[in-house]
Amino acid sequence: MNKQLKDTTLKFIEANGFKELTSVQNECLNYTRGNKDVVLIAKTGTGKTHAYLIPIMEMINPLSDKTQVLISLPTRELAYQVYTNAMVMKEAMPDLRITMLAGGTDKKKSVAKMEKAPHIVIGTPGRIKDLFESNALRVDFVQMFIIDEADMTLDYGFLEDIDAVFSHMVKNPEVLCYSATFSKELRLFVKKYLNNPKVIEVEDSKRNPQIRHTLVPCKHLDYKETLLKILKGFEPFVCMIFANSKDEADATYEYLKDNGYRTLLIHGGLSSRDRQKAMKQLERQEYSYIVCSDVASRGIDIEGVSHVVSMGFPKELEFYTHRAGRTGRNGKTGVCYALYKEEDIPSIKALVKQGISFSCKDFKNGEWKNAVNPTAKKEVRFSEEEKEIVKRLYRKNEKVKPNYKKKKNREIEEIKRKKHRDFIRGKIKEEKLERYKKASREKNNNK
Repeated sequence: MNKQLKDTTLKFIEANGFKELTSVQNECLNYTRGNKDVVLIAKTGTGKTHAYLIPIMEMINPLSDKTQVLISLPTRELAYQVYTNAMVMKEAMPDLRITMLAGGTDKKKSVAKMEKAPHIVIGTPGRIKDLFESNALRVDFVQMFIIDEADMTLDYGFLEDIDAVFSHMVKNPEVLCYSATFSKELRLFVKKYLNNPKVIEVEDSKRNPQIRHTLVPCKHLDYKETLLKILKGFEPFVCMIFANSKDEADATYEYLKDNGYRTLLIHGGLSSRDRQKAMKQLERQEYSYIVCSDVASRGIDIEGVSHVVSMGFPKELEFYTHRAGRTGRNGKTGVCYALYKEEDIPSIKALVKQGISFSCKDFKNGEWKNAVNPTAKKEVRFSEEEKEIVKRLYRKNEKVKPNYKKKKNREIEEIKRKKHRDFIRGKIKEEKLERYKKASREKNNNK
């Protein structure tokens, strides 16, 4: 542990049960101490949230009456999760004021909470902008602006909201931009808003997800029927089940509930009250099965996810990686079962090209058995003889007559004999041509 850290920071680290900082956390701490803008690109599960909470502990002044830190997140679930992690700071700094501002929360209550300026504001871009424009939130003394899940923030179209707030901050605040990927859009954003930032791309081998990817064929069943079948094949601590739409998530949730599984539902279509309730239940680890849409695949850290089930594949394939990344975190192993139909095979092949290795299994008669991997199937090539035989065997609109099989067998034998005769004739022609060429060469040599 870094001995140069403040006592309050060390207390915060101890309160989280950390024995050592991750690579991500060490890297960020080194650069934020020099008041440099930082772009951190790191995989999920590498400790990104505390990579900015720890530097905040180093710079925050709880005796000030100003808002010093603003943390922006693209969804209320992520905001709530970071808020929960940030509240641990108060164990080291009891006087610290931390406020969460997110869509779906009561605006009047949010304003009331800020009668005395919070030191740290955590929220979604829209709600932060809303309270800033109504003069309930001052940002002109913000020293550190953190944009977490930056790629997702841009994908959701929150750039205008960010811009409206950023342009009214103190000149050159320290900006920390955290993301799982470094897309073209994010590069343009960084170029516009950050001042000569330090770009950190971290690979933490100790914390890389250890995930086994297993394909499960649906065959004649639909996704939820296949899901119900395989749930008997493992006992999870927590299993996250990802659907491709809110409607599919709702239907799967009801289906599992009807079949005796105690299940939690999370997606963007729930009311804000239901979503907050669900997040608190997750925090208390009240459920072993969670049905969700991809809103939960980005950044939400649920303790103890041992299994993930992907019901088919998302249109944006990077979300499959985010789904799988909910397990196998912090050095632990995890399993991701991907249920697939014939139409999912192009997505599977695309993920294989990206480096994901799939095994293929099916759950039959109470046990897992190896199945044919769809990516290993080779194109079947027929010879001309075989094509002719298939053509004769499967002629359309042909009535079945007496001695049908004998007649077909005679036709097949005739095809084979004809092909054999043609093969022999071809060989004879080749030999005649070769003899002719040889004779011509000898004749020319004798001249």
